Amino acid sequence: MFRLSIAFVLAALVVPAVAAAKGPSEGSISGPGFSKTVKVMNDGSGGSPGGDLTQASGFFPAAFGQSPDPMLDGKPTGELGPRYTIIWTVPTGGPTFQIRQQAYPYARGGAVSYMKPGQPIFDMTTRGGWYRGPELKQTLVGLGLAVRAPSGSDGMNWTLVALLAALGAVAAAAIVLWRRQRGQRSPSTSSTELPAGSRT
Repeated sequence: MFRLSIAFVLAALVVPAVAAAKGPSEGSISGPGFSKTVKVMNDGSGGSPGGDLTQASGFFPAAFGQSPDPMLDGKPTGELGPRYTIIWTVPTGGPTFQIRQQAYPYARGGAVSYMKPGQPIFDMTTRGGWYRGPELKQTLVGLGLAVRAPSGSDGMNWTLVALLAALGAVAAAAIVLWRRQRGQRSPSTSSTELPAGSRT
């Protein structure tokens, strides 16, 4: 009986250590008008800026799976707004894993996050998927994110749009110039007639 009690005590000590080892040690957030790195304390269970972010972004169910499963069935409908990338550093005592997660704090209908499935973590890969976090936007705002989405950051690459528009304008101008030159070079119908003296 005494040995059995010791076994239970040792198991109780080991479980928190394993849980702590599976959590990230920090998260680096970057996106339009915002960049910050936060430390994750207390195995990411919350109570610190980094720990709150792991909870609000759904890191654990997205990375390891959870029952009941809080992940969404698919990508949310509606405008997602600007995208922010969180790179989680997950230490293992050996190789360090870098897990990427995308956050959309200004999404219509509430902030959501997305983790790509299949990212290596420990002896498995991430479950991945979409997660709606009611506290995600407020957590990021608490870290310094603007309450409203930065102007002109609706998720479109306006530099690419402008470049494509400029290329289109150049191509259109070239076609117009080519047609004009072709029209000037075309002989008139009267030039095909022979001079009067050369007729037989």
